[in-house]
Amino acid sequence: MITNSLYEHYQKDVIPQLKEKRGYTNPMQIPKLVKVVLNTGVGSDKDRENLTAAADTLGQITGQKPVITKSTKNISNFKLRAGMSVGASVTLRREKMYNFLYRLINIVLPRVRDFRGIPAKAFDGAGNYTFGLNDQSVFTEIDMDKAKYTVGMNITIVTTAKTDDEARDLLALLGLPFATN
Repeated sequence: MITNSLYEHYQKDVIPQLKEKRGYTNPMQIPKLVKVVLNTGVGSDKDRENLTAAADTLGQITGQKPVITKSTKNISNFKLRAGMSVGASVTLRREKMYNFLYRLINIVLPRVRDFRGIPAKAFDGAGNYTFGLNDQSVFTEIDMDKAKYTVGMNITIVTTAKTDDEARDLLALLGLPFATN
């Protein structure tokens, strides 16, 4: 059983509002969150210090050990060979996912400099939403005195929504601050 204020908000407030707005008759039609994926790329395998710093940063932010991602193709222009380590990734589900989203919505995004909302058009057509953060310094878990490198990351929120409009309604009701324009 998940005990989190964002999950309780979803159960008590978001589900009835979605039922009323969209006219869902079956509870299985109501969109829900599946997972949140954090992904960062650091480039080539040559600078192992960057890769370990990025992995440590993702681990501190999520509380979960990241997976080192490897390249699948040879790309000569980037001096990249198949199997070289190029980034780190973390997949959050259930309670950790709701805890991360709660912190993201209420603590991290308001700390972003000149923040005017996240883009409302970054949906993929299947109800999933992806946006990027340029700097890890907005996360309170990171000690910036010890951080040598700035690490940007992509955050993907995967939902069971069939369309982008359903996913937009779900995420807006959960509290994600979309930009107005």
